Amino acid sequence: MLGRQVGVASLPIVAGERPLAIARRAVQTGRLEGYDVVILDTAGRLHIDEELMLELAAVRDATLPTETLLVADAMTGQDAVNVAKSFNERVGVTGIMLTRVDGDARGGAALSMRAITGKPIKFVGTGEKIDALEPFHAERIAGRILDMGDVVGLVEKAAETIDQHEAEKLAAKMQKGNFDFDDLAGQLRQLRKMGGMSGMMGMLPGIGKIKKQLGEAKIDDGMIKRQEAIISSMTKKERRNPKLLNASRRLRVAAGSGTTVQEINRLLKQYQDMAHMMKKASKLGKKGLTRHGLSALMPGLGGGGFRG
Repeated sequence: MLGRQVGVASLPIVAGERPLAIARRAVQTGRLEGYDVVILDTAGRLHIDEELMLELAAVRDATLPTETLLVADAMTGQDAVNVAKSFNERVGVTGIMLTRVDGDARGGAALSMRAITGKPIKFVGTGEKIDALEPFHAERIAGRILDMGDVVGLVEKAAETIDQHEAEKLAAKMQKGNFDFDDLAGQLRQLRKMGGMSGMMGMLPGIGKIKKQLGEAKIDDGMIKRQEAIISSMTKKERRNPKLLNASRRLRVAAGSGTTVQEINRLLKQYQDMAHMMKKASKLGKKGLTRHGLSALMPGLGGGGFRG
């Protein structure tokens, strides 16, 4: 199933075939069919057992792999470090892939595993989806641990996911001061593609200092999904002209989206604030924005910073 999702051929299953025989057949098939790379994914274990180690050593000796990568869960802490040490001593690894680095472990396991095995961390998994696997950059993980963020990673992720044509269309609408709920829905979808609130916040400098406030405000990926549900429950006319959303229409949208009228009111306020800012930006133009900066859009920034 995973092979089909990523467009990679997988070896047909033969019922009852043992791991060593599967590995040999995979390598032979790769040679006969002209593949450059063959990946052997062995059975995962949280704890070491002798039978598994002997099996892995036999597969290694039969196939002579170029790379032997250990996939470890960062959230298991010291256990992951012990597993890395045992695998390296018994089988020999050339690198480590660390999963669930999006959690609170924040890469602490990466430092320990690197120190104990002497082998590099090559990839990290920062989520459950296929695109959440990324090359490991030591300085970026260090930045996240020290709460310095990973702005370069954030920019790269944006470049990979943003639809250039859609971005240009939105920019043209913003210049005219036009911004509706369809545009807001597009921005929410874009945010989810970039890993949601949790994925983005982990890359922003200094975010650790305001984690508590964000938690209390319930700003999370669930909120984004609820907002998308609210917008989807509106009619086309309502999305294009939010002024149509009177009390009875808001009740209907709340029932259709499984949310509350209060949540709809908050989303409308958020939309109105954004639309107001867009209109100000369009009136100022590029020269005005360059001259006055953000203080022209957000008066609270002028002089003594945010007020209230």
